[in-house]
Order: sequence, then C-alpha cells, then structure tokens
Amino acid sequence: MRTADIEKLYEQYVIPVYNRNGICVARGSGSWVWDQEGKRYLDLFPGWGVNILGHCHPLLVKAVQSQAKRLLHVPNTFYHQPQAELARELIALSFKGKAFFSNSGAESVEAAIKLARKFGNPGRWEILTMEGSFHGRTMAALAATGQAKYHRGFEPIPPGFRHVPFNDLEALRRALRPETVAVMVEPIQGEGGVFVGEEGYLRGLRKLCDEEKLLLILDEITTCMGRTGTFFAFEPYGITPDIVLLAKGAAGGLPLGVMIAREGISDLWEKATHATTFGGNPLVTAAGLCTIEIIRKEKLLAHVRREGRVLLEKLAALQKKHPVIREIRGRGFMIGLELETPGAPIVKAALHRGLLINCTQERILRFYPALNVTRAELEQGIKILDQALREAVP
Repeated sequence: MRTADIEKLYEQYVIPVYNRNGICVARGSGSWVWDQEGKRYLDLFPGWGVNILGHCHPLLVKAVQSQAKRLLHVPNTFYHQPQAELARELIALSFKGKAFFSNSGAESVEAAIKLARKFGNPGRWEILTMEGSFHGRTMAALAATGQAKYHRGFEPIPPGFRHVPFNDLEALRRALRPETVAVMVEPIQGEGGVFVGEEGYLRGLRKLCDEEKLLLILDEITTCMGRTGTFFAFEPYGITPDIVLLAKGAAGGLPLGVMIAREGISDLWEKATHATTFGGNPLVTAAGLCTIEIIRKEKLLAHVRREGRVLLEKLAALQKKHPVIREIRGRGFMIGLELETPGAPIVKAALHRGLLINCTQERILRFYPALNVTRAELEQGIKILDQALREAVP
C-alpha cells in the first residue's frame, strides 16, 4: 500500500485527534526511519522521546523476541521474574522504596495523585503544580497540567489542583494552604517549552516540603532513563523526591509507566486499592531491563553528557547565523530552541529535507535525539536545520 491508501483508511476508520504530518513510517533503524515509499528521514525526536535507544536496537529486539516466546502477559495476581528484576534495578538507580508499574505517563501521574491523597487523607488532598506544566491527558492528570488550552472543552475540571509559577519558590510558599498535601513538578518542563528547573529552586522545594510535611513528586516521564545525561534529572541537584514518575523511554519503545515511592509511603495502599490490567507485564518489563542494560553497556550517560555539550555549541553557532533563534536551553539530549517567529514552517521545511523535529508552544523547536545518536548524525541534523531556516524564515 502507498501512503495515500493508508491515509484514506485513517480518514474512514480512525478518530482524527492528531495533527498528522503526512508521513507513513514503514520501518526504522537507529536514528533513521523510512516512509512507505522508501524516503529516509533523520529522526531527532524519535517517538516523542519514547525511542530512547533509537528505532529497533538489535539487542532490545532480541530481548523482546526472546521474552515473547516464553510469556507475553499474566495478571498482576501472579509473580513473574522480569517485573521483580526491573523493580530491583529501578530502586537501585533511584532511592529506597518500591515501584508500581502501569502503561503510560498519565497512569503514573494518576497513581501518584492517588497515593498522595491516601497520604493526606482525610484533611489534606490538594496538589500544587506549575504553570506551563504537562502531566497527561486523563482527567486528573489534565487537571494537574498547568496549561489552560488543554482544559478547554473538558470542563468541569476535577478539583484538587492549583498552579503556581515555575522556578518561583516564594510563589509556591505563598500558595500553601492547610489542605495542601504535595507538590508535583517536572525538573525540566518539556511540553511547556524546555524550561530547566533552577538548582536553588528544586533544592528549595525539597527543603520546603520537608518543613511543611508535603510530598515532593517529580514528574520525570520525559527526563528519565538518561535523557539529560544522568539516569534521573534530579541527581545533579542533590535531592531525593518522595515519588518519581517514569514512562516514555522506560522500555525503549514499549508502553511502560512506573511510579517509585520512597519508604514510608510506598506501603500506604491496602490490597486492591489500586491496580492495572496490563501494567508491568513480562514483555514490557523485559524490555525495560534490556534498556537499562544497553544504557550501561554502551556507556550512554557519558555519551549524552559529552555530545549534549557539543550539540549546544553547534546550535549556538547556528544561532549566530540565524537571529530568529532567540534562546537555546536544555540539558543533555533534551534541547529547545525558542524562536522569534512560529516554528511550524521550519518543521515543515526540515521534514521536506528529511529531518524530523518537533515544535511546541508555537515557537519552540524541540530536539530529543536517541541516546545513541552519533555526532555525525547530529551534525547532519544541524546542517538540514540550517537549510530549513534559510528556506522558511524570510
């Protein structure tokens, strides 16, 4: 089938909630994908950050195939080895506590909301989140999201959330009320525009939460698994959250969400007070284990730190050529370019030339390359972006 034929099937049978770019992806390898007609694209935003090892890493494919031959799914009323081992690995990489496995980032957020309310029950139930934040599309995660545009059309929004300015500790302090039970924050706001949490701000949040006996929930759905050059983005700040949330790259391309809760709150749920049918099944947890193994074996955290610095340097050089680039920000392989003009024409021009990137908040280009992308591929991507800027910006 050709792209036009597949597009017609979508028009007839798939609810059109996505702004599709007209490309039908047929296969992928590393940082490259090919469309149905065989055209190749350099993918520097693979799967919105999900394909953290690129497309179809051979060791990950082998692990998934091997697990698929043995056991795909069992209910969570049974034990199975991959889930137990992945929980052990994630606790070793984070802090003493326990993990709950789900299917997505939004489900991880929902789990954290329920656990926080259990912690505060009966008198405390409100969670403070940040303006510009994004926590998911389910109703409670949507309510937690600090962007009004996502709320429109879905009112009434569930109560229990208020939004305060990001990177403003005093604003958060003033917002505290007796019913406040937790603060939920992204160390780096991704969908909000790649805004990085300041060191003093996140350390101050930890101190304030300790003083007020609040839970600190870090939404690392995008920043986990080495995206910023450390396994978790919170590590350089020298803090430990009470709850941390993972998804996107957690299983290298398969649907897996995780909530990790520290000792003292991880056992607050009684039996059967929360559950999921598919979460953490043998296939996805085997993929999660393999993803961690590959990150270690290929020394990808050091690679991200090194090549992330190089990427920032090359983008800074590009900025000198193109004044339309107002600001460059981010860490590791989570980079945003804020523009003076809308970014959609630039994304379209890059797509035409074989480069896949993203635009958020109308004017911010995003780059979330695979952790194993090569310097040559990054340089090729910047070269194409240079051409796209020349073409799309008057």
